[in-house]
Amino acid sequence: MFVFKAAVVGAGTMGGQIAQTIAASGTPVVLKDVKDELVQAGLDEARNVTQGQVKGLVEKGRLTEEQAAAQVDEVVGRIHGSTSYEGFGDVDFVIEAVPERMEIKQAVFAELDAVTPGHAVLASNTSSLSITEIGEATHRPDKVVGFHYFYPASVMPLIEVVEGDDTSAETVGVAVNFAQAIRKQPITCAEVPGFVVNRILNSGISEIWREQEEKGLSIKAIDEGVGAANVVPMGPYFLVNLLGLDTVLHVAEHLHESYGDRFYVPEGMQRLVAEGKLGAKTGGDGVYTPQGEPALKGDAEPDVDELVELLTLKTFVEACLVLDEGVATHRDIDVGMMAGAGLDPRRGLLPPFMKADVEGLDVVLERLESATERHGERFAPPLVLRRLVAQGRLGQKSGQGFYPYAQLDDEQPGETVKLETRGDVAIAWLGNGLMNSIAPQVIADLRAVWEKVEASGVRALVIASSNPLLFSAGADIKAFTAMDEAGGRDLLETAHGLLRGFERSSVVTIAAVNGLAFGGGCELAMACDVRIAAQSALFGQPEVKLGIIPGFGGTQRLPRLVGENKALEMNLAGDAVGAEEAYVFGLVNRVVLDHELFDTALQWARKLAGQAPLAVGAIKEVSAGADLDEGIDAEKAAFARVFASEDAREGIGAFLGKRQPAWRGR
Repeated sequence: MFVFKAAVVGAGTMGGQIAQTIAASGTPVVLKDVKDELVQAGLDEARNVTQGQVKGLVEKGRLTEEQAAAQVDEVVGRIHGSTSYEGFGDVDFVIEAVPERMEIKQAVFAELDAVTPGHAVLASNTSSLSITEIGEATHRPDKVVGFHYFYPASVMPLIEVVEGDDTSAETVGVAVNFAQAIRKQPITCAEVPGFVVNRILNSGISEIWREQEEKGLSIKAIDEGVGAANVVPMGPYFLVNLLGLDTVLHVAEHLHESYGDRFYVPEGMQRLVAEGKLGAKTGGDGVYTPQGEPALKGDAEPDVDELVELLTLKTFVEACLVLDEGVATHRDIDVGMMAGAGLDPRRGLLPPFMKADVEGLDVVLERLESATERHGERFAPPLVLRRLVAQGRLGQKSGQGFYPYAQLDDEQPGETVKLETRGDVAIAWLGNGLMNSIAPQVIADLRAVWEKVEASGVRALVIASSNPLLFSAGADIKAFTAMDEAGGRDLLETAHGLLRGFERSSVVTIAAVNGLAFGGGCELAMACDVRIAAQSALFGQPEVKLGIIPGFGGTQRLPRLVGENKALEMNLAGDAVGAEEAYVFGLVNRVVLDHELFDTALQWARKLAGQAPLAVGAIKEVSAGADLDEGIDAEKAAFARVFASEDAREGIGAFLGKRQPAWRGR
């Protein structure tokens, strides 16, 4: 399933911004509401957002005023406002953004079920309601999914893709690929009240709300103190004022009703909402007055250190509960808190599991035990934490916590790929920036690591990522486009020689794939003898979207693994497949829980390192037949031809410029 046209139902501020994110990606979208003035308000919001985005490009000198105006008109021109369902007969993906009341949503979904084609995915932007219950209003509950944006939708990168009881794996896949197409960061989760980010975020902030009301604390002092502690992007009450008191209160009440006393509903916020004081959305009158004065009672000085402790510990406890319940993987939980709650490591703000690993899980356990004595069972240390500490997995300092950490050899052959040796098993840790891109230096360093491994007597090599959130997002496009023809040809020869060396050597290679493995990252994994995938892993060959073809064996190894039919589909469509689908088609050998990935890869390495070296080498040599060399020669020639084309230059330029390519077929 592919998305060529979308629709948004509900043209408020959120709906207008959602429509804008879709239109800005190049996809036409229908924006519907019940009144013309509401539709116009949504269109105005989309225009305002787009104008704000292009204004920054003008200030940086990347667009002229005329180009900026044309771009605004182009984006908004893709949005068709309507008060009827006219135009819904050929949509592929619908996002509902109506008020958070089940009866309203079910009525809308029943209507959508009748007016949209049978293949269309019906998605809800709900922040808390049951996707299963919403889907019951349709005849296609398998195509109903949660697609939860965060406010402001035009800025926040996260989308929670929520799987109801009846949602099909194909629908989840369509939603994930669509989120990526509109340049958002998707995580997937099961259906529970609050999903992932709102549940975890509210659990932590609940403790500040509780302390403030019980002790009459100054909210201004809280915001200043907690904000300066660099554990959250902004003070908690300032955040409430920004998001809207009614929205925050609705979520808080729903979570309290669902989970009990570990979630707190502040009475002061209830009073302000009843008075219509909702924060920034009503002119700024909320927990603060428009003049910036506190509107909640309390002037006592807070113990900021204690508040920070309660906030961070409770956030961690709730994250562990989400993990223990199987709602989401620890990787998706951390990604969600980064992209949806602003806990960005680049700003020194760490999401819960990364933060715990850095601090030491044994230290966190002691702090939780102390907090439990002071504040009760809502701070009780989670089972997963106790188990990890009992196993000696204490985080960074022990080399393993929620994530694995490299314990590097003293001497290193490269910079972007690091070597760790454990007896007759070695680990090559990929570490080239946030995207772990496959750059020329990565290939050179990986080759140096490989040569050292082969010369050392090591029998198995695990290729893993030092980035806990992804394996490799693909080739470094900027680095490749900067190379001349001779340099590019040499690079291809070196890369293919290295990967063929993996396949012919008696040293066994195991790829431990966490998160994204796209393009060159996917091709690197395919050249390994065994591929172990984390539950959250995604695989894809998106080169066609740039007007080029896979260059590191993707046209040859992929059909040998998944069959010609599926390989052709993946290479032509360029869309991602999840770990389970990759396993079904034979792209990976095993799918494991995210926190078990590295252990499983090491187990495979130890097992295969113990096999007879001559037999291993012979099996691999015979299995890697000569026809692969012929196929790779053909791929290299085709890659060089296509890479030099006008379409390739246009596709790469569009990718780097974050715009839609205009193909000319030459």
